[in-house]
Amino acid sequence: MSNASSTYIGIVGGAITGGVVSWWVYNRQRKTSDQQDKILGRIKDLEENHTEILKKLEAFDDKHASSLDSLQELDKKLDSILDKVKNK
Repeated sequence: MSNASSTYIGIVGGAITGGVVSWWVYNRQRKTSDQQDKILGRIKDLEENHTEILKKLEAFDDKHASSLDSLQELDKKLDSILDKVKNK
C-alpha cells in the first residue's frame, strides 16, 4: 500500500467517523429538544390549570366573605331583637 492510498483511506475513515459522531450528537440534541418541548408544554398546561384554580379559590373566598358578613349582620339583628325582648 502506498503513502497516497494510506492517506486517502485515513481521510475517508476520518470523514466517516466524523459523520457518525456528528449524526449521533445531532440525534441526541434533537431528542433532548423534543423532551424539553414536551416538558415546557406540560408546565404551560399546569400553569393554566393553576391559574384557573386560583381564580375559583378567589371567587369562593369572595363568596365566603360575603356570606360571613351577612351572617354577622343577622347575628347583630338577632342580638338587638333579643335585647328588646329582655328589656320589656
